[in-house]
Amino acid sequence: MGGTEPIGCSVPEPARLLLIDDYEFIRVGVRTLCAELRGVPVEWLEADNLRDGMALYQQHGDIDAVLLDLNLADCKGLQGLRQFMEAFPAAQVVVFSGTQDEFVIRQARALGARGYIRKTGAAEDLTAALAALLPGDERLGLRRSGGLSSVMFPHMPGSAVFDRIAELGPRHLEVLELVLSGCTNQEISAATGLSLGTVKNYVSSLLLALDVKSRSHLISLFR
Repeated sequence: MGGTEPIGCSVPEPARLLLIDDYEFIRVGVRTLCAELRGVPVEWLEADNLRDGMALYQQHGDIDAVLLDLNLADCKGLQGLRQFMEAFPAAQVVVFSGTQDEFVIRQARALGARGYIRKTGAAEDLTAALAALLPGDERLGLRRSGGLSSVMFPHMPGSAVFDRIAELGPRHLEVLELVLSGCTNQEISAATGLSLGTVKNYVSSLLLALDVKSRSHLISLFR
């Protein structure tokens, strides 16, 4: 008989992620929690300030995602994200922050962030957010949990629908989340305390704002 190739399990190539946070215990915790994502081992690069983080990103051209703290010793607030995105506009950056300010979240999206994770949120929010950015996922779904624990900003090249999501207010986003979860108008009314008529108005304005024809059409975009 001719020679045959040995049968075995192929080992997936590790994902390379960059974590920029000035607290070592947070970096250790994230690295431990996210040693593997979606069955793929993770190789972590770490920096405790923006300057070194940007240098690492420039040095390594194959970084799949960046987890960026907004409160670094050498750069406070959204200015750090602005600098990073101006230098590396193709980077997939998830903001990692202690704030739950809706304005900050919307500004982060406008600056090019792919998502937002609150540090006090659930561990599964962090792992799900980072896993969604690994190669193979062409579309992200909107993810909001724990109030403002986690927001992933959907993106499809050439589609204005997902860009419009960043312009929605907090109540519209709340109704959108419930619609995407399959809730009826009656269930949304019960969950939010809004009247049924108000819920209907919110849903109608969502369809109009996102330029989709129907509720089912909207839901299909996130499947």
